[in-house]
Order: sequence, then structure tokens, then C-alpha cells
Amino acid sequence: MLVTFKSAASADVIMFGAVAQTLIDILGKTSDEGSGIVTVAQLPEAITRLKRAIEEDRARQAERPRDEDAEGHEAGRSAMAAPVGLAQRAWPLLNMLEAALREKEPVVWGV
Repeated sequence: MLVTFKSAASADVIMFGAVAQTLIDILGKTSDEGSGIVTVAQLPEAITRLKRAIEEDRARQAERPRDEDAEGHEAGRSAMAAPVGLAQRAWPLLNMLEAALREKEPVVWGV
């Protein structure tokens, strides 16, 4: 399943459902109906929550030992050198939220 975030302030942001749901939860929203909105009044709090989650994810990635990846390669498994974390996946949505705040436009999904 794909989720498309939309705002008149920027281009659409398309994400896989599981990642989108995680980010929607971080924003303090529920998407039980499959759609939702971050109003202009809610944008500052949503941005703060998403930035906090990005920083927490970066801290977790920094704490992870680098030799885990080397062990995966030595065992003949195909391990990524640096797995894509929440921080990388959240940036497009964060950029959209910040643009929406500047232009006073809501952000919607599932519509």
C-alpha cells in the first residue's frame, strides 16, 4: 500500500504504508480511516514531534556498532553498509510540513 501526502505548498510525498503509518503516529495523528489532515494550526507541533523523532533515530544509529555490518559481509550475507533509518525516510515529509507552515497550507493524506 502506498500513502500520498499532499499540500498546496509542495510536491506530493509518496511512501510505503508501514513507513507512512509510523510517521503519521509520530505526528500525533491516527489514520484508521486511511486519510487525515495536519491543519495549519497543528503544523508547528507536528514539525517539532517529527524533528524529535529524527534526532532520536540518529542517536540510535550512532550507538549501533559498525562491526555488525562487517560481520554480515564476512558471513557471506548481503548486508547494507548503512540501513535506511527513520531519519532518512522522514526528511521529505518534514520538508513538506515546513513548506506548508511557511505558506499556511494544510497537509493531507489518503484523499
